[in-house]
Amino acid sequence: MNHNHDQRRIEKNDPESTPVSFTELVRGLLADQFVNHRHRLIIGFIALISVDFLQLSIPLLVKKAIDSLAARDATMTGLFSLAGAILAIALSVVALRFVWRMLIIGFSRYLERHLRNRIFSHILSMDQYFFSRRSTGDIMAHGSNDLAAVQMACGMGMVAAVDALVLSVAAIGFMIYIHPTLTLFALLPLPFLALTTRFLSAKLHRRFNQVQEEFAHLTEFARSAVVSVRLIKAYTHEKSQVEDFDQLGRGYVHANIRVALIQGLLFPVSTLIGNIGLLIVLVYGGRLVIDQQITIGDFAAFTTYLQMLIWPMMAVGWVANLTQRGVTALRRIHGLVTSEPILIDSSTASSVLPSTSGFKASNLDFSYPDSARTQLSGINFDVKSGIIGIAGRTGSGKTTLCKLLVRLYPLDRQALFYGGRDVNEIPYELLRTQIAYVGQEPILFSDTISANIGFGIDEPSMEKIEEAARDAGIHHEIVSFSNGYDTVIGERGITLSGGQRQRIALARALMFDRPVLVIDDGLSAVDTATEDIIVSALRHRFAGRTVFIVSNRLKLLSMTDRILILEEGKLVDDDEHHALLESNAFYQAMHLKQMQENEGMSHA
Repeated sequence: MNHNHDQRRIEKNDPESTPVSFTELVRGLLADQFVNHRHRLIIGFIALISVDFLQLSIPLLVKKAIDSLAARDATMTGLFSLAGAILAIALSVVALRFVWRMLIIGFSRYLERHLRNRIFSHILSMDQYFFSRRSTGDIMAHGSNDLAAVQMACGMGMVAAVDALVLSVAAIGFMIYIHPTLTLFALLPLPFLALTTRFLSAKLHRRFNQVQEEFAHLTEFARSAVVSVRLIKAYTHEKSQVEDFDQLGRGYVHANIRVALIQGLLFPVSTLIGNIGLLIVLVYGGRLVIDQQITIGDFAAFTTYLQMLIWPMMAVGWVANLTQRGVTALRRIHGLVTSEPILIDSSTASSVLPSTSGFKASNLDFSYPDSARTQLSGINFDVKSGIIGIAGRTGSGKTTLCKLLVRLYPLDRQALFYGGRDVNEIPYELLRTQIAYVGQEPILFSDTISANIGFGIDEPSMEKIEEAARDAGIHHEIVSFSNGYDTVIGERGITLSGGQRQRIALARALMFDRPVLVIDDGLSAVDTATEDIIVSALRHRFAGRTVFIVSNRLKLLSMTDRILILEEGKLVDDDEHHALLESNAFYQAMHLKQMQENEGMSHA
């Protein structure tokens, strides 16, 4: 195999292999959304900045009222005019605040939807190697926690940054206009407010992450317990499970209390530092009023502007924290959506299918990516049609061979052929349309039985669904259920037996009516009488076509046309049932063992 080529593909698949700059992140994931929604953002930020300046104008109106009252030249008409102006400004602020929230926060939700769709579509485009390297929880975290962090950074993060910048610059400008020296003294404590907020926000971020981790452990434990409830009850582990769940719950509560501790400190400390500045203004500003260097109205307006500055100073640390979380999450998402599959179509692949089906292996060798161990070595066979059994000890390569037949991993050229053509010369998605697959673990959804059987078929008819169920030997059991084919099965088919799950999965595969059917030990929980029904149906349905059945059950293998025997990744025998009973030691040993088991069961 071309190991250097594979290694390059693997490195390209790894999101950690190449560092990405912030500019590349924005250009690759966000730029098109900012361009597409530019009018929404422009209007939203105009509304946001307008709100800031309207709020900044209120202290000037209050100053005017107080100064007129102090000078004893105020009139009711003038005061009502000022009150009307303040009311109009307040109503305008309400309307404009609604506008910017709808537009800017709405943009962050559109951005979130765009990234979620991109993540989901990319995940579905990835190959088996991708999923072998990432856990389900890690993949789900990209579409939940990471996405939420980006949404917050591009929503409230942007709002807080612009709002804090405009409000602080304008407020300080008004304060300097009133009295520069007083402004200097009043602003002395505010840098400490920014540093304290940043320090506490960083701690809050770390502790909040711990909360998320504890919550993830709690929910995963609950999910696992629900899925495994039969096993838990069978081994009477209910009490220990409840105790373990309680322990996880205590950890989750403790982590939340640690978060509440920081949140409880953040606002009181911020208020304290802000009030120190207010104390300075009261002492020094009061003296300026006494000395008539500023008016009482100036003093009132100045204290209002100082109060307005507390939020921007607090926002510095908060925005920095949001930005850091958002960039980290964006980098993780970028690593996900830019990863590439190692299985790609050849540039010379033709979209025209061969006129015939069947598989041929020619000195087929295979090793899993990142593995030094050879899984399959020198495999040779030629299967045109019929029911082909695949047998062998655990770890002999049976499942690996099935994965290669359905094109889940890349292969060397001229190693595997379909219909006489190298599989590398057929687009893998096109080749998969010719193969139906039933895996070792049947995958069922929490939906009706008919929906599970008809999955992937556009508007499947009940006649076809029932026909597939009959051929899979499950129809009579389905109609015995209270709701028949409309019976809703639990997650992963938990309400069904193992044999029922396997046969429903088989019925789903039969619905596609494809030239090749691969059953990877998908009948292991089916009784021998039902096996007869299924094999007879397969022989009728797949006449002139190909069925591969992985199994070590002699009764099932005896009904096949040929049996491939694998041992330590090599094909050591390829013959009929009776011939193997005479010549193959492994097959003879398997036959003897199962005969003894059957005799023991009959005596019991």
